[in-house]
Amino acid sequence: MRQNRHRPRTQDATPARDDGGAVWLYGLHAVSAALANPARRLRRLLVTRGAEQELAERFSPPWRIAPEPVERNRLDGLLPPDAIHQGAALLVDPLPSPQMERLLEGTTGPVLVLDQVTDPRNVGAILRSAAAFGAAALVVQERHAPAETGALARAASGALEVVPILREVNLSRALEQLKKGGLWVVGLEAAGPVTLAQSGLTGRRVALVLGAEGEGLRRLTRETCDELVRLPINAAMESLNVSAAAAVALYELARE
Repeated sequence: MRQNRHRPRTQDATPARDDGGAVWLYGLHAVSAALANPARRLRRLLVTRGAEQELAERFSPPWRIAPEPVERNRLDGLLPPDAIHQGAALLVDPLPSPQMERLLEGTTGPVLVLDQVTDPRNVGAILRSAAAFGAAALVVQERHAPAETGALARAASGALEVVPILREVNLSRALEQLKKGGLWVVGLEAAGPVTLAQSGLTGRRVALVLGAEGEGLRRLTRETCDELVRLPINAAMESLNVSAAAAVALYELARE
């Protein structure tokens, strides 16, 4: 990307899904967070003996689903080759996307909007920052955003269960909805006339829009924003990774 309190909520090179659309989450953080989320529909829990003990320390049993003991090599064969599963895998149904109106009525805090950010690990890292700094939700475009996968969930380190993801067909229309809901829509761009700190957002609820690395914000997205701002990075660096930019921007908003 060019320079660009919570409640439980309702890539990999080879997406870890079953034929019915369920997805395998893996890693101790992602699995324990999903077990603790009552909105999650759980199908199967596969654990090594050591991982079961560690999960029990993070989230006390009894769990809503009985664990199935497995050897580590079975998980190695079930999940993508690069999956760092730590001995735990949980088959779940994807969480539903909430409605914009209901979300805005029942939450506070900024909303993050991603304009065609497609890397699941970046999106997962952004979710983690969103949870850390009190963001209310993440809005993405339905056709140009990664699906809920194990890689995304592991990068989110539990935040996938905390920060709602709204998948919208038309991103510009979603931005207009956010405006009607009382949010000030701010686009993060290297060419922004002022820095985020200079933009005078104190007292305003913000929707922060970030674009894909390289392309930045698309023209229509940029034109729909109320304001464009930048981060004050050193001139020797052209831009930040989109997840790093999101973390810095959210921290700045939290200071206001």
